[in-house]
Amino acid sequence: MSPSSDTQSASFWFLTGMRGITSLPAIILMTSFVGFSAFAFESGISRGEAIFMTISIWALPAKMILVGMMASSAHIAACFVAVTLSSIRMMPMVASLVPEMRTERTPTWLLLLLSHFVAITAWVFATQRLRDVPREHRATFFAGFGITLTLTNTLIVAVCYGVVEAFPPVVSGALFMLTPVYFLASIWATARQAVVRLAFVIGVASGPLLALVSPGFDVLYAGIGGGTLAYVIDRFWIRGRKRAVQAEKLHGR
Repeated sequence: MSPSSDTQSASFWFLTGMRGITSLPAIILMTSFVGFSAFAFESGISRGEAIFMTISIWALPAKMILVGMMASSAHIAACFVAVTLSSIRMMPMVASLVPEMRTERTPTWLLLLLSHFVAITAWVFATQRLRDVPREHRATFFAGFGITLTLTNTLIVAVCYGVVEAFPPVVSGALFMLTPVYFLASIWATARQAVVRLAFVIGVASGPLLALVSPGFDVLYAGIGGGTLAYVIDRFWIRGRKRAVQAEKLHGR
């Protein structure tokens, strides 16, 4: 951050956030939304419904769940519960970002509005960039990125909905598969603690086995089980060894 960064106006930081649309995370997400357009089209979802989902639900996995359940004629209550449970995973992301953006003069309504734009891409982007933005302009910076990213992907869905019909199925599938690949890489890159990476490895490794043992609940079991096992290993083995090494050093003195 340059010495003159604190003197820049709010509009400067909003535009700086908007320029994040050219970052690699944003580009990969935009490409994935082309795949979502194909999935919505093949599932019988109208263009208007796909556009409304993009701007209102926003998180791509939640939209995929909703489209899949709508295609299977699930009850609206079941769709609501499924999307809600999927979106609960955003709460820790919101909880970690809001303190970084909040100041004494930041209105609560603004933070609530900005929380709508928090998903894995925005979270990764903000986690990497907010430290270089003056605290009083962080909400403005994130608003520039989040609003631009959401509106751009809404436009992509509107434009690509009728175009993807001409895509070969393998192309549409490849475009959509960029999303989970990016999610995995982003989570690994932003993990600051060894226990997080350990939980990640356990979850990914156990996922295929659990998919065979308990299909439909494999992601839930892999997530909860991987996180719990990683905590136990870190708490009682890794930290225990560190304490033992420290104790030996103290006795050696």
